[in-house]
Amino acid sequence: MRPTRSKTWFTRFAKWTAKAAGRPIAFTAAVAVIALWALTGPIFGFSDTWQLIINTGTTIITFLMVFLIQSTQNRDSEAIQVKLDELIRLSKGGHNALLDLEELEEAELDSIRAEYCKIAEDARANLRRGQRDTGVPEVRHEIESVKRDVQQEKRELAELKKRI
Repeated sequence: MRPTRSKTWFTRFAKWTAKAAGRPIAFTAAVAVIALWALTGPIFGFSDTWQLIINTGTTIITFLMVFLIQSTQNRDSEAIQVKLDELIRLSKGGHNALLDLEELEEAELDSIRAEYCKIAEDARANLRRGQRDTGVPEVRHEIESVKRDVQQEKRELAELKKRI
């Protein structure tokens, strides 16, 4: 089965460039260009123009490659996040509060991460005591979040009842 072809020229170009730049032939070509430049140094008397050529060329290539590779990286990252979200959604006992986690603020993310670090520490301690480290411990953050949502919905429902 062939993958779906991208619709925009930029996406196709960015994918192709990122793929090509990651191949050994691209590295070999870059080394060859630098070697050729270095070998021409004595011919041009190691002049300022000779140095400017390599500086300008590498700066332009680096500047453009940053955007192309970042575009590809962003798209790949989003695809991975969607796939992980789907795995969480489908797993029995999975915490749906972890879906779309990358959209949270830094403080919320740190709080959830701290809870998972605590779960890992507890699991390691259990292993050291010869106990099992499996199971699905509750994540306090998720429970608190659900409680807040329920309380908010209750307030909204009470307000609606007052209007009726």
